[in-house]
Amino acid sequence: MKIVQLARATALAAIAVVAVTPMQLEAQRLNATYANSIVTGRKVASGFSEGMRWQAQSRIVGQTSTATIAGGGNPIYLAAQPAYSGVVTLIMRYTGGSFICSGTLLPDRVSILTAAHCVSDGAGTAGPLETTVYFPGSNPDGIPSNPAELAASRTVTQYFVNPSYTGQVIDQNDIAVLRLNAPAPVTALSYGLFTSPALTGVDFNVAGYGARSSMGGSAGANLGAGRLRQGDNRFDFRLGDADFSNFFSGFFGTADSRFSFVSDFDNGLALNDASCRLAAAISPALLGNAKYCNLGRGAREVGVAGGDSGGPQFVSGLIASVTSYGLSFGPDFGDFDGRLNSSFGEFSGYVPISLHVDFINRSLVPEPATYALFGTGLVVIGFLARRRRIS
Repeated sequence: MKIVQLARATALAAIAVVAVTPMQLEAQRLNATYANSIVTGRKVASGFSEGMRWQAQSRIVGQTSTATIAGGGNPIYLAAQPAYSGVVTLIMRYTGGSFICSGTLLPDRVSILTAAHCVSDGAGTAGPLETTVYFPGSNPDGIPSNPAELAASRTVTQYFVNPSYTGQVIDQNDIAVLRLNAPAPVTALSYGLFTSPALTGVDFNVAGYGARSSMGGSAGANLGAGRLRQGDNRFDFRLGDADFSNFFSGFFGTADSRFSFVSDFDNGLALNDASCRLAAAISPALLGNAKYCNLGRGAREVGVAGGDSGGPQFVSGLIASVTSYGLSFGPDFGDFDGRLNSSFGEFSGYVPISLHVDFINRSLVPEPATYALFGTGLVVIGFLARRRRIS
């Protein structure tokens, strides 16, 4: 991705770089033995906002290595089973290649929550030729879609894309529900919804199958996607926070982003505390404000990467949001190496569940138990009516 340098003659005079990207179409090979056509997506957007130029492109990194355990990875990032048994891999096949995203099993057990950009370019449409959903196997360090792992799989039969999703890179409506061809395996957990809109400052746990790093947030080699990892962070702010006086209104395009939440990837150093530095640049009155200035969750701090799109942020075991995009404001605002690669000092962006409860619930299949009870009731009522007629 091209990083554009630009200075601004206001409170943001130090801003030099803005780069944003959803996590979907990252060119990450899952495993050469069973997937050899993972290709890079080409959706790109750019613009000039508030005196600065930005560029966006469609495409769980821990503080330390997220390699396989045999390869020296830190085991604190493994997603122990069965706690994460309902966090799934999505492989979408399009003309020209296949792409990886993440998703979460919903309470009806035949629906998966994910990001709209994994399956759609907007306008309520869905484009994959086919989508396969892989549930994690018993090996917490395995690749579900590798046949050797013997993980359960399902195919997608229907796509429910939020009708307000525009297809733009940063869009608070970047959410979709996918219908499976059969119920999830009985071993898979499903997860309810965390519907509070008050997410700022709330700690969460995030999980996904995205790209991993041999060194963690200080970069290192990209180890590819396809293995489930998890870690912690907190929602630092939303782009439409009143503290910013509409600074980000229209900044990234015409899509609504006021309720798009972000977290930064901290390493315990103020130098890379992106949220703190950005807030102070937008408004000097926010300098040192504890709402934005936080040095992270220690060793469990993570940032999302390519392939984590659509994965969950859990609060109290409920889905509070889904992963949508990555965002960097460059080295002057904490980005460790100035490149958009999920390093320390970058932001991760999320779509909050609170905005989309009605859409999600409309997309679910009524619980089988409801039908069963309803059917039983009809039988009983019919039997009693028949007895009255006979007597």
